[in-house]
Amino acid sequence: MAEQTALPDIRAEEGDRADAAVVRDALGVGVAVGLSGFAFGVTSAGSGLTLLQTCALSLLVFTGASQFALVGALAAGGNPLTAAAGAFFLGVRNAFYGLRLSQLLALPRAVRPFAAQWVIDETAAVALAQPTRRSVRIGFAVTGLSLYVLWNLTTLLGALGAEAIGDTDAWGLDAAGPAVFLALLAPMLTSATERAVAALAVLLGLGLLPVLPAGVPVLAAALAAPLVLFLEGRRRGAVRNDTEEEAR
Repeated sequence: MAEQTALPDIRAEEGDRADAAVVRDALGVGVAVGLSGFAFGVTSAGSGLTLLQTCALSLLVFTGASQFALVGALAAGGNPLTAAAGAFFLGVRNAFYGLRLSQLLALPRAVRPFAAQWVIDETAAVALAQPTRRSVRIGFAVTGLSLYVLWNLTTLLGALGAEAIGDTDAWGLDAAGPAVFLALLAPMLTSATERAVAALAVLLGLGLLPVLPAGVPVLAAALAAPLVLFLEGRRRGAVRNDTEEEAR
């Protein structure tokens, strides 16, 4: 009887340690990325947006790569509609995260609209790395809450301190958000096709930057995915045909 009683205690202790590990990892991501909201606040204010507009972007949009793309395009003199379109297409990737996370989280319908606001690169990266539904929910919630609070707080501080910092280009703060996004994205590129899409997108974006208006190269870089997938489909079709001919 003593052994049977001890088993649940051991399992509970192991479960507590697993939960603590998820919370620790989630907080690490939330704090590390949340601090870069300061760079966004400074960059946005330096691009001419008001304090209210800057804070509204972080509160309502809450996806760093899209926010930096928007203010970067506006700072370069781009058309507001083109800048917004570029930011929108960068944010579309979160919808694909949501399709997978909705299955793993299995949240009640009433909660889903609120949870959708936290479906971003960081929460997806932490949640998708977890082995159980409980740990997925913990990782998603802790990452989302810590990052949302800290990102918005540091955005406010950055926007308020923009005048004291001066030229954001001289500090390189405008590169902080994209750098964080790339750091999170890189480990997810596990296949040759994914790496080819990323490489072609970079080439398109950088190559078209000098010849197209601000914001448009981001839209053009999105063409990398269908191009690579089309070529990959043709290659597989050719290999399949060769195999069938050899079998005959």
